[in-house]
Amino acid sequence: MDLEVRHLKLLCAIADAGSLHGAARALGTSQPALTNQLRRIENTLGGQLFSRERTGCVPTALGQGVVGRARPLLASLSALVTETRAAAARTGGGPRLRIGSTASRAIPGWLRRLRERLPSTETELQVAVSATALLRRVAAGELDMAFVHEVEGCPLRLPPGLDIRTLVEREPQFVCLAVDHPAAHRTIVDLADLAGDQWMIDPSVDGEWEGLRRVLNAAGLNPRVLHGDYLTAAGLVATGEVVTLCQPTSRPRPDMVVRPLRGDPLGVRLFLAVRNGAYGGELAGVGADLASAYWEAASHSPPYRSWLAERGLP
Repeated sequence: MDLEVRHLKLLCAIADAGSLHGAARALGTSQPALTNQLRRIENTLGGQLFSRERTGCVPTALGQGVVGRARPLLASLSALVTETRAAAARTGGGPRLRIGSTASRAIPGWLRRLRERLPSTETELQVAVSATALLRRVAAGELDMAFVHEVEGCPLRLPPGLDIRTLVEREPQFVCLAVDHPAAHRTIVDLADLAGDQWMIDPSVDGEWEGLRRVLNAAGLNPRVLHGDYLTAAGLVATGEVVTLCQPTSRPRPDMVVRPLRGDPLGVRLFLAVRNGAYGGELAGVGADLASAYWEAASHSPPYRSWLAERGLP
């Protein structure tokens, strides 16, 4: 087996995510496939690159050396691709706007507004779980901007060369419950009402497990926790198997409800990141479009709309 660029990207993804699960999500593959690929790479290089610990994957001394040398190689390749594509765009094919985002109800409205504002621009969207990975791609020139969230108390490591525009300083995190949950009839849910429930958390979402764990510990709770991905969370919530954090813009369904937590114990900061100097000209209105799309999504969520009205917010 010869070492290829994709193998270097895989190793860096594991180092960035800190876990095989998170790296698999970021790369769009399965964890077993990623594990097998890592094993083959380690066999090729003749040594263990990551130690598998209870808290995730940590690079060994050998792994640190390989990842450290891989990063500048990948950055150079990325710069080559970016510069080539930019040159191609200047000679034909029209301008492009490459957007990265963590999951958000604001995305459809944002894309609609961008089409109206920049009708001749081709927009590309890449949705990922890891805000850190998206920010690094912006800094490397692989994306033009990224809309991400930062969990309170768990600051993201911002790469140099980024211009940060905050959209919402503190968005409260709500809870999603089955419609027949005993607390579902309440307009505001106390954490104590969920003491006997199993929580579901996606460990590959930067800072979310740490933030929830801090909030639960402060409330004197030590519930059962299921680690998984949010793509399957809705089905488990609907059957009463788990409860989970959710964005306040989430819309209720016939089989589940969305409720604020009393005291708003956990919040996130929402912001747009672009490369320094890129936020100007035609892109100057992109942030305003995003803000409009976000508040449009908020208006379609009755629980969030009530929460905002109670605080005198638009």
